[in-house]
Amino acid sequence: MLSHPSTRQRELQSIAFSTINSTRFPGSQYIPTKTNLRRRHLAKKVRGTLMAIIRERQDAAAAKEDRGYGNDLLGLMLEANAAAGGGEKSMTMDEIVDECKTFFFAGHDTTSHLLTWAMFLLGTHPEWQQRLREEVLRECCGGGGGDTEALPNGDALNKLKLMTMVLYETLRLYGPVSLMARTATADAELGGVRVPKGTMTMIPMAILHRDADVWGAGAGEFDPLRFRGGVNKAAAHAGALLAFSLGQRSCIGQDFAMMEAKTTLAMILRRFAFEVSPEYVHAPLDYLTLQPQCDLACFLKLLD
Repeated sequence: MLSHPSTRQRELQSIAFSTINSTRFPGSQYIPTKTNLRRRHLAKKVRGTLMAIIRERQDAAAAKEDRGYGNDLLGLMLEANAAAGGGEKSMTMDEIVDECKTFFFAGHDTTSHLLTWAMFLLGTHPEWQQRLREEVLRECCGGGGGDTEALPNGDALNKLKLMTMVLYETLRLYGPVSLMARTATADAELGGVRVPKGTMTMIPMAILHRDADVWGAGAGEFDPLRFRGGVNKAAAHAGALLAFSLGQRSCIGQDFAMMEAKTTLAMILRRFAFEVSPEYVHAPLDYLTLQPQCDLACFLKLLD
């Protein structure tokens, strides 16, 4: 039986997480342990699947078929790579495959967990759920009399101010990525601590996002209105929200992720009311991405 590539990628994620705190030494990845052999097998399968997709796109483009490389992220990347003509700006197949793997986590896992935690917060704060539903019906469905099946367009999504605040507050309290690693490119000093060039630093975003000195006495509370003046005015420091990182290393997909989350949440809110099951056990687990350890059970009620 063939397994879907995302299933294999999930298992690779599980292996990576299970060994993250293990003691390692140079060359240990080549020892034929059960875990190493399984990891190699999965990596080979994932690469084979992705290479088959890439070759199919390349053949279609070479034959000048209408679909060409495709209009998704992989297609755009292959088209740009072909235009580079093998020059310095072109990518190797290994680099393209690695980017595809990154798309899975950066473009799927993070957004799905953002929606999961948004559902949790709205399910435990029904007053905010109702406020967002009223906003969605007003801006996306013509006050409630429009088509509740059609996808909201970009103009309507830009008008969802309360939803934007809720998503930012969700990212603050339950950001899908709770830890960020950065390597110092020059000698520096942080809070009186000397950081030599080449030192890898870990930034605990989950802790910083609940710092009362930065976010106020209610830092641990769900309060979307803290973002009513925008992200830069929500805390004592303009760059306090690190969910998408900052500067040159900021997430290039943040606008797409927010649009994707808004679209999905808007479609749920205008069709359903929901609440968190009494049997739900709140146990967030950092499993490379922050997710409910016991899943999130919700009751949905179809609206008239």
